[in-house]
Amino acid sequence: MKIQKKSSVLKQAIFLLTFGLAFVMNAQVPVENSVELSVVRTADDTDLNWGPCPPFMPGGCSIAVLHGNPAEINSDILFKVEPNSDIPNHRHTSAERMILVSGEMVVTYEGEQPQTLKAGSFAYGPPQKPHTARCGDAGPCILYIAFTEPLDAIPVDSGK
Repeated sequence: MKIQKKSSVLKQAIFLLTFGLAFVMNAQVPVENSVELSVVRTADDTDLNWGPCPPFMPGGCSIAVLHGNPAEINSDILFKVEPNSDIPNHRHTSAERMILVSGEMVVTYEGEQPQTLKAGSFAYGPPQKPHTARCGDAGPCILYIAFTEPLDAIPVDSGK
């Protein structure tokens, strides 16, 4: 009888703890008075602030921030390179989620076959995985990239 009573008390305690935890987890937290605004941009917006790429990237390469702060988590950028440009072997701390907006680009991740991106193509690049790319002659390549970690591009010596 004592075992059944202890078991019943234990079940009630577990239920109350679970319910209490669920209540606390779903409690309303006061929200700051600031409201984040939506963003709509195109690659040819005249007010985009295009800046230089890291020095190891090809001449004419530029980056524009669409949303967020590239020095912090979760930023969105446009990356632009001129036709017939080679992007040297490099890696990023963050994963990359990309959509080619214009041009045609061949991307090669270490240990994988080259992949050809055409306008509208989605690509995913794993964090820390070295890769190269080449923008073809179909016009400048503009790539939308979403980074989950702060933006970086680290050159990788290909051993040549």
